[in-house]
Amino acid sequence: MKRREFLLKSALMGAAATFPIHKLFAAEQESPFTTLRRNVGTFVGRGGTIGWLVNDDAVVIVDSQFPESAQTCISGLEDMTDIAFDMLINTHHHGDHTAGNPAFKGKVKRIVAHKNVPDLQKASAESRGQEALDAQVYPDTTYEEKWSEDVGDETVHLTHYGRAHTSGDSVIYFEKANVAHMGDLMFNRAHPFIDRGAGASISNWITTLNRTADDLPSDTMYIFGHGNSNYGITGSAEDLEVMSEFLAALLDYTQKGMDAGMSKEELMNKETLDGFEEFKAPGWRLPLSANIEVAYAELTEGNG
Repeated sequence: MKRREFLLKSALMGAAATFPIHKLFAAEQESPFTTLRRNVGTFVGRGGTIGWLVNDDAVVIVDSQFPESAQTCISGLEDMTDIAFDMLINTHHHGDHTAGNPAFKGKVKRIVAHKNVPDLQKASAESRGQEALDAQVYPDTTYEEKWSEDVGDETVHLTHYGRAHTSGDSVIYFEKANVAHMGDLMFNRAHPFIDRGAGASISNWITTLNRTADDLPSDTMYIFGHGNSNYGITGSAEDLEVMSEFLAALLDYTQKGMDAGMSKEELMNKETLDGFEEFKAPGWRLPLSANIEVAYAELTEGNG
């Protein structure tokens, strides 16, 4: 089954992906591949959402999940096309986005990411022991603020807006398809993981989301790293606004509680923020208390 037949089948499966974030793999009757716009689509397996571009002259993959699901993705991409894979892009360093990198080694010409990703990835692996460290495959092409390249009849752009979910996040934008992959800058209606140890900044995360929406066309389609099963892993600038408002409300709630003399433990004794009850997503493991703890640290200690 080659590219044209595969894309037709994928389109018939439905253009909108709404897979539960707690599922490791899609059900057998569902295709893990969904075509979005102009040869760009998503793959849902185990871990953060993979994005892909397959055109007549190029193959680009965004994020790699874990080794087994990465191999499933590779097999599906090879059913689409006979041409060689051009590049793998890592949106950031976390294992559910990079642990599948070894499966792409030798399959892609290069791995691209922000300049902070290799060191963050290495430090994270070191904390898990030598076996984890030995398993790493790191990006070999890095950038500081902006990077772009033509890939077949598409142009892909990477932009780093500073500290946010980590200190190495990239927004990946497929210009002609008008599709942006946000990686874990977007947890769609779910309490996010805020990796303070890797340089996260809630305040600049808000700025990052707002700047992204301002910089890209109003009708851009966005791919999210994770999503509440009731809301999905794709959306619009309105979803970025909701995420930005949640983060602002998180800082506001924490600051007001501190001003009122509440302890960190008292502040953390809360399941949802008012107006953001849907962020307590079904099956999602991260409680609001984890977000409040990081917000408290940021407000009392700064961004470090």
